[in-house]
Amino acid sequence: MPASLFISDLHLAPERPATVALFLDFLGRQAREAESLYILGDLFDAWIGDDDDEPPYPAIRTALRDLTASGTRCAILPGNRDFLLGRRFLADTGCELLTDPTRIDLYGTPTLLMHGDLLCTDDRAYQRFRRVIRNPIVTRLFLWRRLERRRALAQDYRRRSMAAIAGKSLTIMDVNPDAVLEALRRQGARRLIHGHTHRPGDHALSLDGQPAHRLVLAEWREGQGEALLVSPGGWKRLALGTVPCAG
Repeated sequence: MPASLFISDLHLAPERPATVALFLDFLGRQAREAESLYILGDLFDAWIGDDDDEPPYPAIRTALRDLTASGTRCAILPGNRDFLLGRRFLADTGCELLTDPTRIDLYGTPTLLMHGDLLCTDDRAYQRFRRVIRNPIVTRLFLWRRLERRRALAQDYRRRSMAAIAGKSLTIMDVNPDAVLEALRRQGARRLIHGHTHRPGDHALSLDGQPAHRLVLAEWREGQGEALLVSPGGWKRLALGTVPCAG
């Protein structure tokens, strides 16, 4: 039976070797049994440009290339941490880049794919920051900087982000229910799959008197992860356990 896998919020980084090892193992095993793998944002904790060859990024690119060469389609929808993924990365890996949002026909069900941050409309400060940081002029100026400077700026952004999150309520950082329904209505979809909030769950909705669903993907951490498997018969969550990491 055909099946597609969905993951998000891995936040891969040099300082997270156990999660990197788990992802590489996942690409070599479970992902190869699916016809498609969708990565819905924040594959990386911070992507500062396609020219960043710091380990483990070369190994991750190679593993993704091996996956797509094996016949599994891999599509990436950038998140708030890795929206600078570019043409070189796509050429190196054979992955496809999706826009946010993207509507697909998933085994007969119109399905909307998003990272999820656009749905957090109550966090107005973040939405303003998002518009600024994704301005093409701002991104171009950032990518013109030397790699070492970009790496330092990314570290500073992570510190500021953690401080900002600590000062916000959980409600503000979650999706707005009205924004969810409006996104589904606008795109003509009956199912939404997203990440970002780190609050995995399956939510039954009523959209204009008809049933709909919102499926939230889990964050990966400390070598523990989860993938959502969707087939013509429905969906289920696959728990991914810790695998040994080298070194």
